[in-house]
Amino acid sequence: MAKLKKKLNGLRRSPKSLIAVLFAGLLVVGSGYTAVNAAVSPDRQTVRSESQIQYGKKLFLANCASCHGRNAEGRELIAPSLIGVGEAAVDFQVSTGRMPGAASGPQLQVKPVQFTEEQISAMAAYVGSLADGPAIPDQAYLQANGDPTKGGELFRINCAMCHNAAGKGGALTEGKYAPGLMGSSAKTIYEAMITGPQNMPVFNDANITPEEKNDIITYLTYLQENSSVGGDDLGGLGPVTEGLLAWFGMLGLIIAITVWLGAKSN
Repeated sequence: MAKLKKKLNGLRRSPKSLIAVLFAGLLVVGSGYTAVNAAVSPDRQTVRSESQIQYGKKLFLANCASCHGRNAEGRELIAPSLIGVGEAAVDFQVSTGRMPGAASGPQLQVKPVQFTEEQISAMAAYVGSLADGPAIPDQAYLQANGDPTKGGELFRINCAMCHNAAGKGGALTEGKYAPGLMGSSAKTIYEAMITGPQNMPVFNDANITPEEKNDIITYLTYLQENSSVGGDDLGGLGPVTEGLLAWFGMLGLIIAITVWLGAKSN
């Protein structure tokens, strides 16, 4: 028994035992990370061909590397690293015309798209091949066939404080703003939720499930396709606009009555 105990003590002090323990710890951490990453993984299996990746790399070097670096590592105070942002981030930024950026400023502006769908897919495939990240969403979640009532509730809880309850957008600080969503496609809305562009937080699948994202898209699609049941929504900007209109309307009515009474007395 004493010999066995002495042997075990010797094994615990052995450098090989330390290496084995470190290896086991790394294995456990790596397995845990893989499991967590799978829980919040993109909504489709990304399929990229080598030719598509190489084509995307050529486009990236010609159009993006001057700011983001030849290896997408980013440049301090100029452009962020794109390693790990995923295909969805590239597709969102380029397909809305925000990228390539025209000029520095508080926020990237929507512009006419400068690339074809094939070129955008190739650049997205190249950036996605650099490291895992959110993939372009599956069409199953972009059909606007969810529950608009639940989607409206989720939108008001998570999004309305910036985008307005009617999705009309709103002002933020330092010249930034939350854009209106009335002209946005289902794909760009979904991609914005999973990538968190600019000032927007990321809503991965652990925060809002793909089905709930589909509910939000269904709600916004309903708003896009149906006019306000209360008549003119005055831009959907809320009580400030409505109160201002009421104020000027009542003031105009008072002035008109005053003029009429003055003319009648004369």
